[in-house]
Amino acid sequence: MPLNLFFDPVVWMSLMMIAIIIGMCGYFTYMFIHNSADHSK
Repeated sequence: MPLNLFFDPVVWMSLMMIAIIIGMCGYFTYMFIHNSADHSK
């Protein structure tokens, strides 16, 4: 892999967007499971 790929702002922005999307999906999934578990009690 070319080293200049790591210093490309577009690559960093896309990686940050992917990380934010995965984080939000995981957070909402955790909240949904947590709320469902509380309701079933």
